[in-house]
Order: sequence, then C-alpha cells, then structure tokens
Amino acid sequence: MSLQFEFPLNLTVEKLIAELSDQVETQLVSSQSSCKTYYDSFDWRLYSNDITCEFNKAKSGSSLILRSTKTGAVIADAELNKVPLFGKELEPETIRDILEPLLEMRALLPVCKLDYQIYHLNILNKDQKTILRLLIEEYKQFNNRVLLQPVKGYDKIVEHIAEILTATLGLKVTEESVLLKALQLQGRKPKDYSSKLNINLDPGMRADIAGKYIYSHLLKAIKVNEQGTIAATDSEFLHDFRVAVRRTRTGLSQIKGILPADINAYYADFFSWLGQITGPTRDLDVYLLNFERYKSSLPDSIREDLNPLYDFLLLKQQKAQKELAKKLKSDKYLSTLSEWEQYLKEPLYKVPLEQNARLTIKELADRRIWKIFTRVLQEGDAITALSSAEALHDLRKSCKKLRYLMEFFQSLYPEQQIKHLIKNLKELQEVLGNFQDYAVQENNLKLFSEEMMRLTSSPANTFLAIGVLIQNLDTHRCAARKDFASRFDDFKQKENRAAFKLLFVPSKSHVTQH
Repeated sequence: MSLQFEFPLNLTVEKLIAELSDQVETQLVSSQSSCKTYYDSFDWRLYSNDITCEFNKAKSGSSLILRSTKTGAVIADAELNKVPLFGKELEPETIRDILEPLLEMRALLPVCKLDYQIYHLNILNKDQKTILRLLIEEYKQFNNRVLLQPVKGYDKIVEHIAEILTATLGLKVTEESVLLKALQLQGRKPKDYSSKLNINLDPGMRADIAGKYIYSHLLKAIKVNEQGTIAATDSEFLHDFRVAVRRTRTGLSQIKGILPADINAYYADFFSWLGQITGPTRDLDVYLLNFERYKSSLPDSIREDLNPLYDFLLLKQQKAQKELAKKLKSDKYLSTLSEWEQYLKEPLYKVPLEQNARLTIKELADRRIWKIFTRVLQEGDAITALSSAEALHDLRKSCKKLRYLMEFFQSLYPEQQIKHLIKNLKELQEVLGNFQDYAVQENNLKLFSEEMMRLTSSPANTFLAIGVLIQNLDTHRCAARKDFASRFDDFKQKENRAAFKLLFVPSKSHVTQH
C-alpha cells in the first residue's frame, strides 16, 4: 500500500490540519522551510533498484533519506552535514550497507533540487501517545503531499487516516514520487541515460541511413560522458566514453561500404587516436578499482605491504588523467568531433554511390554478422594447446566485433533468440577476457615494480608482496587458458551454430555474397 497522498488543488495545508484535528487528536510538532536535493548515480543505479535518495536540509539539521519509489516508505536514514561523493565514504551503518553495493564505483550526484515547507504532524491517542506521524510537504511548483509514517503496533490508524484523507478531504493515493514531478519540470525522466545500446532500426531502412543513426546514437554517448571524463567525477564516465568510441570504431571497420571510403578512413583514424589517448588512464583506473581484490588475494601477513603500490598507481593515474583532460580540450578533439557531428546530420544522396549503402540494413546486418561469426569459428578451431597468447587475443577481438554488431542490430531480430545468442557469446568472451586481463596485469605489475624500484624508496616487503600477487595472477591466467577449450566447445556446438544460421542466413545467396 502506498503511503503517499497528493492534495487536490483547492485544499491548503492549514485546512487539511484543521479538518484532521476535528476528527482525531493532532499535534503540530514543527513547520520549517527546507531544501530537498535528490541524488543518484549518473546511470540511475538507485532508481533502477526502486530507491530514491534525498538530502533534506533545514535549520534544525540535515539528513539523507532512502525511500521506496513504490510506497514512499523510509528504507534507511542518517543525519549528515553533507553528502559524500561515494557510498564507501559514509559511516558504516544501514544506509552505507544499502548504497555501497548498489553504487559500486559510481559517484552520488545531485539530480534536482526543491525548496519547500515541511510540517511534522503527530496523531495522538487518548493517552497522548504518538500512534502515527505525518509529513506534509508544501510546494510552489506542484501539488502538496502527505506521507504517512506508521508507528509499530498501530496499524489500524494508518487505514483510518488514509480513509479520512481520501474520502473526506479528496486527496489521492499516489505512487509517483516527488522526484518524477521535479524531473518533469526539467524536461527529464529517470533512467534517461544508460550505457546499454538500445537502437531501434527498421529492417527496410537503407543501410547508410541506419549507419548514420547508429553513429549518432554513439556520438551522444561520447558527448554526455565527456565532461565527467575530463573532471574524473568517477571512473565509469571514462569507461562508457571508451565503450562508445570502441563501438564507433567497430562500426567503421565492420559495417563496410556504406560511407565514402575517404570519410570512413578519416574518422576511423580519429576514433583510433581517441582509443589510444584514453587507454592509459583507464588501465590505471582498473588497477585502482581492483586494488582491494588484489590485497584480499594475498596472505593476511603481507596484505598491508602492498599499500605503497596503491600510492604509486594513484600518482600515475592522476598524471595520466591530467594529460587526457588536456587532449579532450584540444582543437584536434573538439573540431574533429564537431565535424563528425555535422557530417552525421548532412542529408544523404537519394541514390547512394557506395554499393552496400543501397542494401537494406537487415540485408547488411545478416551478411556482416554471419561473416564475423564464421571468422570466430575458424579462429577458435585453429587454436590448440600450443597456440600463442596472441591467437587468443585475436579471437577475443573478433568476438568483440561480433558482439557489437549483434548489439547494434538486435532490434532487427526476435528478442529472445538474439539475447540468447549474445549471452552464449558473452560466456566465451568472459574466459578470453580473463586470460588477456591476467596476462596484461601480470606483465604491467612487473613493469610497475621495476619503475618503483628506480623512483621510490618503497620497503623490500612491498616488492615481495607484488611478486606474490604476480604469481597469483599467473595461476589465474593458466586456469583461464585451460577453461578456453571447453568454453569454445560450448560456443561452437551444433545447436548454437544452427541458431546463428537460422537468424542470420535467410537465403543461400546471402551466404555467398560476402
């Protein structure tokens, strides 16, 4: 049952309190001006888990409150002077236990702010005990609200007051949070950003028009993550920025023959440069994000010896971040991205010059996905126990291209079937990714260790701890290498091959026209 009620337009707060006081004994505890600021991560992690996070500031104090979006009920609250940037910075108590695992590495950012008048009203019984608390919120921008806050052991009074509010005073039960109302005033809505691809294409759309539509969608993702990347608000801005860049690069290399060759090559070079300049900072972000996991993989007796490595990596990351911010403010970046945006807005020829541009996007999607799928099978089949790490790395890159293509075009295929195939591909990608990540981390930690020996006076025990960590990573790398064969066998099984063929090979002619 929702505990939130919305006032009718003709009802004032004073009138509501007076009417209630005629029927039950009330006590006005306080009335004060307050400011409510809603917080969430950039990608709406709290709202996606049916939680709103509000910071209420008044003369009497300030508090952070987590509520259910469905009922308005308080899930947890804490008195705070200011809101920390990350969940892990909160004092260890219920509110932190909820926020930290949901937010992970994402920052808690202000979403919108509201000034309002808040009234604390208690309902009393004959013994002058409080049996129900009411919060009345008076807004200038939209209808006022009442929130019921039940007192344990007095459930019946909740129903009685709800009946008076609705039947007598004309209030309406609402499940729509104040946050939704406030966002509407800004022309926004919750979950208006997600890193997941959600591109709706018409199967009959001309391939070059669809290509531009895809690139425009990815450009938007690059631009919305740009300022958070420059400011280093949290590590996920750069992560999502890089994913959008990598997807654009895959499009330019794999959705072939829809743009003029010179245009395609020019922007392929630019996005390749973007991938290169963002790589070092992201790599260091990953080491810092993984650091607690690194420590927990070591014996208790040497865990703290690893701490100087964190300080060393943090300094490197800060330096790399400054360099990256400078490049993302450069003329090369700003002007080329602006040119790309203008190019994507330009109208296309009625009769396209490029051969593949004349195909429907469904025809081109079928061809490209099937071709990359067969390449993945060929590369995977060629890998033996004696194959080099490079062979697995190449297969990983092919899998990533296949995944991005399937995600670009998933709206063209039956939802459950394409999602099932993407899931199977993800499982293969996971073992290839683990193998590559462990190998790279192992190698880089050796380089970091050598650099620390030259540049710092870290204790010998730190280098011993790094050595143990490298051994652990090597063990994980070997395990991932062993897992590859069985995971690839699962992926290439007859049922999976048949499902790919059914979805992406509508006729024999499509298979032969690569």
